[in-house]
Amino acid sequence: MSGGSSKASAARGVAAPELRAPSLSAFRRIVVKVGSSLLVDRGSGLRRAWLEALAEDVAALHAAGRDVLIVSSGAIALGRTVLRLPPGALKLEEAQAAAAVGQIELARIWSEVLGHHHITAGQILLTYSDTEERRRYLNARETLAKLLEMNAVPIINENDTVATAEIRYGDNDRLAARVASMASADCLVLLSDIDGLFTAPPQDNPDARLVPIVPRISAAIEASAGGAASELSRGGMRTKIEAAKIAIAAGSHMVIANGKHDHALQRIADGGLCTWFLTPSNPVTSRKRWIGGTLEPKGALIIDDGAVEALKQGKSLLPAGIVSIEGNFSRGDAVLVRSRAGVELARGLIAYDTAQAAQLVGRKTGDIEKILGYQGRSAMIHRDDLVLIGDLS
Repeated sequence: MSGGSSKASAARGVAAPELRAPSLSAFRRIVVKVGSSLLVDRGSGLRRAWLEALAEDVAALHAAGRDVLIVSSGAIALGRTVLRLPPGALKLEEAQAAAAVGQIELARIWSEVLGHHHITAGQILLTYSDTEERRRYLNARETLAKLLEMNAVPIINENDTVATAEIRYGDNDRLAARVASMASADCLVLLSDIDGLFTAPPQDNPDARLVPIVPRISAAIEASAGGAASELSRGGMRTKIEAAKIAIAAGSHMVIANGKHDHALQRIADGGLCTWFLTPSNPVTSRKRWIGGTLEPKGALIIDDGAVEALKQGKSLLPAGIVSIEGNFSRGDAVLVRSRAGVELARGLIAYDTAQAAQLVGRKTGDIEKILGYQGRSAMIHRDDLVLIGDLS
């Protein structure tokens, strides 16, 4: 797949010569996925020196003003090592027990290695429902946003202690892609035990060659994926391709790189072997497109002239600017925003259910706690969840 014209290469899904790999330092928010086989050695347990080197790379990005989120595998692998469970597949209850022991160890280790660089780590355990159900998705998104605002590094893993085969991701590649989408990250790094995507599974085909850049996921690209690479891994190249689809749709570039080396992130930044999957979009435009053109509106908010002016300035929509509401919606649903004259001005994700929103119409933000009995969201629609689609002049 290395020869031929640019047109022929593009048809096979391989990068045309003029395409360039992005620079890791150019991204604003980076999700890093760490595989179990990198973190844990089957014989000796935790690869402490390797993890400390990775923490140095994370600290360098953090010091440069980048938001970093880590999706870390390893809880079950660590737990089974501590519990001295035999090699081979685990029963569900054994895997859950191993996860219960391993999660404590995993959180402690990440806290230690990042704390050495004066970085606070925060643990988040997610299940499939947390990324797929709207209300829970919004709660998780807001927690991630607040941790990043507080300059912490979220350490994220699937909640293997309660997840079952029917309600789990089963691999952290796709979970990492969902987290990248949820956090509006512009780069997803999958650190694995392979250099990147090859034209064929390299363990089966000695002539397989690395594909450095994938501008589009074609049928040929999908056909080149193989299975899981090791006992400790639950994913494989197939799940990484699926992760790439999720990331690209959310406006995030994705890179697959070999994490076995020390300072794996610095190695990517220095131009080491890897495969980049490119997106033509960015997280903001992808999310706005999703809100404005994909979701079905469940209701409408009628706003006053003052609120219209606030929207013009890029501000959030507060309860005080709302005149009335229409429809029946739940928190996280898409709603229309209209002027008094009925002109559609915007669409956004509502922060309250219908009953709560009705109580807050025309009220000041400072009154929310007194009205609802708890301190709710200050905005009816936050500016990050709002897309202007009408004429506000």
